[in-house]
Amino acid sequence: MIEVRNLTKKYGARKAIDELSFTINAGEVVGFLGPNGAGKTTTMNIMTGYIAATSGEVSINGVDILAEPEMAKANIGYLPDTPPVYGDMRVREYLNFVADIKKVRKGRKEMLTHVMEQVSILDMERRLIKNLSRGYRQRVGLAQAMIGEPKVIIMDEPTIGLDPKQIIEMRDVVKRLGERHTVILSSHIMQEVSAVCDRVMIINKGKIVAQGTPEGLSEGLQKGQMQVRVKGGREEVSAAFSDVPVITSLDFADVKEEGTVELILNGEEGADIREAIFRCCARNDFPILMMKSNELSLEEVFLSLTAREACPGGYAEEADDGLCPTGAAGLGAEPHLDEVEVAEDVSDL
Repeated sequence: MIEVRNLTKKYGARKAIDELSFTINAGEVVGFLGPNGAGKTTTMNIMTGYIAATSGEVSINGVDILAEPEMAKANIGYLPDTPPVYGDMRVREYLNFVADIKKVRKGRKEMLTHVMEQVSILDMERRLIKNLSRGYRQRVGLAQAMIGEPKVIIMDEPTIGLDPKQIIEMRDVVKRLGERHTVILSSHIMQEVSAVCDRVMIINKGKIVAQGTPEGLSEGLQKGQMQVRVKGGREEVSAAFSDVPVITSLDFADVKEEGTVELILNGEEGADIREAIFRCCARNDFPILMMKSNELSLEEVFLSLTAREACPGGYAEEADDGLCPTGAAGLGAEPHLDEVEVAEDVSDL
């Protein structure tokens, strides 16, 4: 459904994304995770055709976004982090306006009603958008993305600024969308991604550092970290494990049983250290009383992967992804305040 090949975007000498490649299959709900400045929004903006890449290709349903932008964009609905809505319009009036822009003709009235029902705003159709709460404005923004039945829905921080009840309701909407659309969303809320996404891509410094199911990512790192309880003295056990090549670090935890040592052992990236632990204990006559992998949350996985290449200080490294979207189909949402600062930072373009 979506193919991204060798995508690169430069702002002056700085690479916002760097040779990025991935594929998203039809019907998947995929989460984009990454720290600020990682390249998430830049990637989404290129995928929607809002900005051009420096190099690389993006195809949506087999259509190149650069070669045939109008045909490719017909397959995309986009909800930026700031909903692209006009406050002085009523909800149905605004959605009818979006349908005009998207050239929706056949069965428009029924389609608008169906879209509003899906995001639970039908009872708000005659309300002025400026009088709606943040949560309802977010739903109106999602409704405009769904007009025309696009095959792909892309959402940038869809729950930002919502209260806990609204977040849960938005998750339910996303799950329903996943039954009929391919969905891509970026978020900083790990529970949100775990709850709704089939697959997660973690991006850092413009590169994908890991991807897979939330459970699979956690299991992959768990093999490299084990909690072990052995019989023996602290110094002897520490010395023995220090000589095991695949074990990169050793920490002591609180002792649970008298005469034992409780350890947290970390291994080389991608290594399964269980066998090395067993052989070390057998060789040194340390009975193993307990050995388990530490269950990692998606948040811990994220921090583990992104902390390895943490950005140094300074505004340019910590700034968000560059230019911010003004909304689907150019509908006038306001840019971020830091857009001007980012533009000044790359004024040599």
